[in-house]
Amino acid sequence: MPRKGKKNAQGAGTIRKRTDGRWEARFTTGFDPVTGKQIQKSIYGKSQKEVREKLTQITAELDEGTYTEPSKLPLSGWLDTWLAEYIGSTKPHTKKSYEATIENHIKPALGRKALRELTPVHIQQFINHLENKKTDGKPLNPKTVKNIHGVLHSALQQAVRIGYLKVNPASLTILPKRSRAEITPLKDQQVGQFLAAIKGHEFEYLYLVDLFTGVRQSELLGLKWEDIDFEQGAITIRRQLQFLGRKYGGYQFTTPKNNKTRQIIPA
Repeated sequence: MPRKGKKNAQGAGTIRKRTDGRWEARFTTGFDPVTGKQIQKSIYGKSQKEVREKLTQITAELDEGTYTEPSKLPLSGWLDTWLAEYIGSTKPHTKKSYEATIENHIKPALGRKALRELTPVHIQQFINHLENKKTDGKPLNPKTVKNIHGVLHSALQQAVRIGYLKVNPASLTILPKRSRAEITPLKDQQVGQFLAAIKGHEFEYLYLVDLFTGVRQSELLGLKWEDIDFEQGAITIRRQLQFLGRKYGGYQFTTPKNNKTRQIIPA
């Protein structure tokens, strides 16, 4: 026991077993500049060995000046901050997708966990659960699972950049393998039948453009007369029309995917 008036060095710690059966290590992170009193923190573990290893790690970080105090901020709180402050340049439709992914999948499973307590195992268990999760009686598509993981990884990576985390626990996740869907184009006879079926339909020309260009539906609906070059027989994709929900103003024109215009010569 230190003599009266003697202060423990930064990082010095003691280990004890608590009455609840857990082990606790208390350590000094520094001194209050006003009172001069020690600033002490505690870490806990199931065994003396576990706590000693944590204490050794923290002591080394204190000596190196790399120690960052763990944040009690829950993941749900950080996700709200990330959405509000760090994705401002993201397209409205993409932001809407992020919000839905967070509210429907990430928060219900991981939202209550403290940000600094997340481990690669937590993330892997979450992904494994998603693989077995079903919507409308069908398991989630591997691409959907990958997209959910992508949102979580991006949010946690920003937490690393600003010092809330040291490493991204989502970086070591094993994702389900994606299988490419078979694409079966219409045969010549089927094309003829389709052309006959849409003859005179109010959307005949929309169907024709789609059939002979293969553009996305949102890009097709975003076309204007100025995008059509009748002399060159070409169409320029400059925008897409997307429904963003009432929260974002309903239907809006946005830039094409990857923010790049492109020219198409119909077949």
